[in-house]
Amino acid sequence: MVYQREKHPNVYVLDPKPLILAEGKLKLEHVYDTAKQHLCIYYKKAKEWNEAKFIAETIIPWTSEWLLHYEIWVTTGTWHGGGIH
Repeated sequence: MVYQREKHPNVYVLDPKPLILAEGKLKLEHVYDTAKQHLCIYYKKAKEWNEAKFIAETIIPWTSEWLLHYEIWVTTGTWHGGGIH
């Protein structure tokens, strides 16, 4: 995770790189950038996160949830994590 005060936290998967793709898929689901493995764990335009919220209570659990849905996606080929496509 990369976080600078007054900016949004950015979460990347560093290892393994590259992440395995679901069969028949050319890119990761719910990421800002497949090559950088920059995860989309919340919708920034909806202001779901702000500096008043604790990273340990938001960003970390949301990242864990993204990883769970990623594992399901790799197995099934369907993203069940919701979100805006």
